[in-house]
Amino acid sequence: METATSPEPAAAAAGGKGLKADALGFVSSVVIGVASTAPGYSLAASLGFVVAIAGVGVQAPAVLLVAFAPMLLIASAYYYLNRADPDCGTTFAWGTRALGPWAGWIGGWAIIVADVIVMANLAQIAGLYSFLLVGWQWAADSTAAVTFVGVLWIALMTWICVRGIELSARTQVGLLGAEIVTLALFAVIALVRVAAGDAGPAALDPSLSWLNPFEIDSTSALISGVLIAIFIYWGWDSTVTVNEESRNSHEGPGKAALAATVILLAIYVVVAVAAQAYGGTEVLVDNADDVLSVLGEQVFGSPWDKILIVAVLTSAAASTQTTILPTTRTSLSMARSGALPRFLGEIHPRFLTPHVGTWLMGGLSISWYVGLTIVSENILFDSIAALGLMIAFYYGLTGFACVVYYRRQITRSVKAFLLVGVGPGLGAVILTYVFVRSCVDLSKPENSESGDSWLGLGPPLVIGLGFLLMGVVLMFLWRRAHPEFFRRGREVADPRILEPAG
Repeated sequence: METATSPEPAAAAAGGKGLKADALGFVSSVVIGVASTAPGYSLAASLGFVVAIAGVGVQAPAVLLVAFAPMLLIASAYYYLNRADPDCGTTFAWGTRALGPWAGWIGGWAIIVADVIVMANLAQIAGLYSFLLVGWQWAADSTAAVTFVGVLWIALMTWICVRGIELSARTQVGLLGAEIVTLALFAVIALVRVAAGDAGPAALDPSLSWLNPFEIDSTSALISGVLIAIFIYWGWDSTVTVNEESRNSHEGPGKAALAATVILLAIYVVVAVAAQAYGGTEVLVDNADDVLSVLGEQVFGSPWDKILIVAVLTSAAASTQTTILPTTRTSLSMARSGALPRFLGEIHPRFLTPHVGTWLMGGLSISWYVGLTIVSENILFDSIAALGLMIAFYYGLTGFACVVYYRRQITRSVKAFLLVGVGPGLGAVILTYVFVRSCVDLSKPENSESGDSWLGLGPPLVIGLGFLLMGVVLMFLWRRAHPEFFRRGREVADPRILEPAG
């Protein structure tokens, strides 16, 4: 059964879950989206691998540019779906409307799992860099010490999220501000020293050709580079998960998501050009695990190189906090819709936050992080590799949901056809390819951190697909106990949604 939905019910639902309405402005939403991607850490951990593994040479900035394309296309899907239904459940709510409750449920599950998985990695980085900042190398080398501080970071950020969305936003402004200023200083000083001939023999003169993906000799190399780079943009959708707490909930969060992706592109390309110009590709390859800390020492000199440690630390800490937000809002929406236990839908009477879900998210993240660290740090890193499958899955699902939801309207104008139909659809197809290609790559045990074989496959693939299959099992079990949610029919967008305002 299909029904046409109207903008009025969606508008009435905005803020209807008890969250604090109109608490966030446009700038706060953008800050949350940018901070969620952890740009400082993402660059430090990924830039070298784009050059080393993909073999794209000086075209690494071009790879970052190409990887941005599907993110922008999916951001368009988020904008138009949020315009119709500003629900903090995002992919869950929209997938349920457009594709049916089964698709919506598994999409929401993918968001929750992705966020819990990545929290372990963020906490690990926050703990490690806390010690590096103060020069305690002995503690940085201690798994127990790093894990203990990482757990404290998760607990602190969970507490901040419980205390209110406004405190969360203010914290993000401070953390992201320190991170952006540091990265900007690095880029400016590095490029100035290159121009002055004071950057060493490996330095390269920046060239516009670095931004041209057609300069890459091998299509395979370009694809491999994009597969690595595409996930450093993940996280901008946090701007839309706080839509019910944002002003102008129909328009503002979607525009903030689009703005966040563009800001991330600028950060990544500028810093990548500066890093490559100063150190050359050899330095990036030789220090792929952490490019920025090595280059920071060369660019700033001691003790000023510590400020790049600050950038990575604040990046991981900020992302730890903002990762909690989409998980708890997704579980809140699912609980209020009857797709998860009702206690996850409880709102704190004073702070107006989903406090039960937030504390549960913090507890699950700590348990996952500590458990994997005890069993094997290699499994911890393998789980991070599996994260890409979840991201590609739910982003792609959102793109398809946009096309299906607006299918009766996308042929009514060129703008709708391109921005609501072709764009999100193409983004979804690209991410579906990324999902399949990643499954192929992760199936090889030699591509895992441990090199182990589980069931003849690489551990990252087993972990990733295992979580998705677990979600399917849990979905069927919930369907047996609570069938009401799964009786919902698919919906189609009201034609008035795409009409110009006024």
